[in-house]
Amino acid sequence: MKTRFSNPTHLKNLVLSAVFLALALVLPFLTGQISQLGNALCPMHIPVLLCGFLCGWPGGLVVGFMAPLLRFVLYGMPPLFPTGVSMALELATYGFMTGILYKLFPKKIPFVYINLIISMIAGRLVWGAARYLIAGFQNTAFGIHIFWAEAVTNAIPGIIIQIILIPLVVIALKKSNRIVHE
Repeated sequence: MKTRFSNPTHLKNLVLSAVFLALALVLPFLTGQISQLGNALCPMHIPVLLCGFLCGWPGGLVVGFMAPLLRFVLYGMPPLFPTGVSMALELATYGFMTGILYKLFPKKIPFVYINLIISMIAGRLVWGAARYLIAGFQNTAFGIHIFWAEAVTNAIPGIIIQIILIPLVVIALKKSNRIVHE
């Protein structure tokens, strides 16, 4: 019987997606003892962004959505509302956007950076919209100043790490023909 996972590429995507999900669950332990450090370095974002590039939008979307929710179920962090839900939507957007844009854009180095930046902006906008909607239901304030502080200012170290690290990994894997989806 032939299944979807009889195709070696699909099987590789599934296995790599599982590895990226495991990394997204484990990496926050490196920064988790100091919440400000975790918020600044965004450790769950890196495996999700890489998953989108390497496994395509389906893997990136699923891993991004599942990571914060599964982390809450297993470890109680991040808190489900508002953080976990808004992070799930943000990370799902990262995984989806990097995967779909990598498929659509030319396979040249500048487009890896353009893809990453567009994906990061889209994910943060989705995060902000989710936080805004959740704040409305919870009768709490969430304005542009809070969005800017949490999505940009506090995350600058993580944004810098992502912009440096992720393209280097994607480019190195592309040069060694290790990119799974094309």
